[in-house]
Formats: sequence, structure tokens, C-alpha cells
Amino acid sequence: MPRFWTNLLGNQLVWLCAVAGASRGWQWPALLAALLYISSQLLTSIHPRLDLRLLMLALACAWLVDASAAASGTVRYAAAPLGWAPPPWIMALWAAFAMTLTTSMRFLQRHPALPFLFGLLLAPLAYLSAARGFAAVQFAAPMWRGLLVLGVGWSVALSLLCWATRRGVRDTAAPPLAGASP
Repeated sequence: MPRFWTNLLGNQLVWLCAVAGASRGWQWPALLAALLYISSQLLTSIHPRLDLRLLMLALACAWLVDASAAASGTVRYAAAPLGWAPPPWIMALWAAFAMTLTTSMRFLQRHPALPFLFGLLLAPLAYLSAARGFAAVQFAAPMWRGLLVLGVGWSVALSLLCWATRRGVRDTAAPPLAGASP
């Protein structure tokens, strides 16, 4: 149980550091918080190789989802050195989120529709919170288009990430004991 809570609360702390830092034009709070969080999670993980693979896949998803949102002009990120590319603080958030897939967000593995719905409905709320609470994200009018781009992108990305998690956990499961019946 303690790993669940450190995983969940640590990820939320990374989010807070990232959006608060980005609102001031800083990348370093997100990068430092993500580095500490990811390191701690990998050191205590029961699937460290899977977590690393998920991290790499999440970074690829970040490029597709957030770069699409930025390139479409519907979303603008604070502290974005390249306007069309996801800023480092967004990449740090995706990397940190990947660490939750085998622990605190494991419930998403229960049904194939959960990641899709979670990504479509709840992921845009995090961006909206970053926009309204911290001015780390700005939406072009009408706002619903940016939220839709992010929601659709996240629903596809999270479905892919959860599929990879299910497959990775299944592949890394311990083999049965000799002579044990399946």
C-alpha cells in the first residue's frame, strides 16, 4: 500500500512542480521533480524494464499528442522554446505519468474502454487546470477544440500505453513452478 500512495502523490507533485514552474517560464522544477520521482519509482519497481519501456513509449506519445495540439494552434504551452514542439516540462509530465501505469493507475487495465474514456474525458481536465490555475497552458478560441484535440490524442495514447502495460506484465510474469498445474 505505501508504494501505491508514493506513486500517486509523487506523480501529482511532479505535475504541480511542472505547471507552477512553467507559469514562471522555468523548466527546471519539472525536470528535477520528474528525475527524482522516476528514479525513486524505478528503484522500487517490480517491473523496472517494463517501466522504462513505458516511459519511452510515453515520450513518443507526448510528441504525437502535444506536438499535434501545439502545431494545430489550438493549444499554446508556457515556457515552450519551440512553439510547435512539446516543451520539456510536458515531456517530464508524460515520463512521470508512465511510472503510474503499473502501480496507481493499474486499475485502467481492468477494461479496454477505461483508458479510452479516461484519456478522452479526464486528461483534458488536467490541461484545463494548468490553464486556469497556473496559466501554463493557453487555449485558442473556441477552447473546446483544443480540449478535443488533447482528449482524442490522450484517449488513443493511453489506450496504447495500457495495452503495452498489459502485454508487458503478462510477458514478465514469473513462470510456473516445475510440476505445478496451470
